[in-house]
Amino acid sequence: MTLTQLAYLVALADARSFTRAADVAGVAQPTLSRQLRVLEDELGAPLVQRGGREGVTLTPAGEVVLPLARRMLADAERARTGVAELIGLRSGRVRVGATPSLCIGVLADVLRVFHDRYPDVRLELVESGSQPLVRSLVRGELDVALVIVPSTGVDPALHTTPLLRERLSVASPSSERAPSSRGSMTVHELARRPLVVPRLGYDVREATLRAYADAGETPRFAVEGGEMDAVLRLVEAGTGVAVVPDLVFAGRPRLRRTVLTPPLYQTVALARRADLVPTHAMSAFRDTLLSFLAALSAGDGLPGDVQVLRRPD
Repeated sequence: MTLTQLAYLVALADARSFTRAADVAGVAQPTLSRQLRVLEDELGAPLVQRGGREGVTLTPAGEVVLPLARRMLADAERARTGVAELIGLRSGRVRVGATPSLCIGVLADVLRVFHDRYPDVRLELVESGSQPLVRSLVRGELDVALVIVPSTGVDPALHTTPLLRERLSVASPSSERAPSSRGSMTVHELARRPLVVPRLGYDVREATLRAYADAGETPRFAVEGGEMDAVLRLVEAGTGVAVVPDLVFAGRPRLRRTVLTPPLYQTVALARRADLVPTHAMSAFRDTLLSFLAALSAGDGLPGDVQVLRRPD
């Protein structure tokens, strides 16, 4: 069994076609097919179902091998990166994931500071919901990710560092009258207004709808779907109101913040795979992030009700 054979299996699982998988792997199709046969012979079971109407599909044995193959390939890449750092061949790479609200509220500035300090480190950014980010971390497709900690706890395969505790508040257009003269509102009051919510997969969407259900209310949707930036722009345009993390109010003068009572909070953590030692580049990113958040907190640069939970070591 070789890493090349495992890479061919992963490419085939993703592409669902021998032709497309060969293009992705940069080899001739007969070479890919032959190496896959060798792998199947070594394991003693077919890994793919050939010639189906829906293209190539994995057999039960293939489904078992696929996540292991992804992890072995990710570990091999990490080993190459770590050795390259130690012998000075290159300065490293950090693959960072974050939720869209964190990209808007914090991460853009952190990445700028990090790049200024370590211009030779290659940064790769993936923006998605917390659940997809966790899956990418476990598969080794990301090095670190800023995720929302669910009430059920994080995946035991991950090591997490709690960073922030932030409140969820109601965003409305600052050009219009405040939704409440008290500066706060209940879910019952919120339910009387048209609501803008992001697409499925956003933690804040789930928290909002759960709060409605707990209060026995049914939301009046103005717009459903879209990314966080689209939600904020719709609110600014007066389409409706939205429940959003307090971090997104920074630099948004066209948004008015009204707190919800009782309050809703969420915890943001920095996550990585627990079984891997962080590279120098990963450690430098973590230190930059913690220092940046500490400086924001000390200088009153955090909007709304946002608390820093971890300080630099």
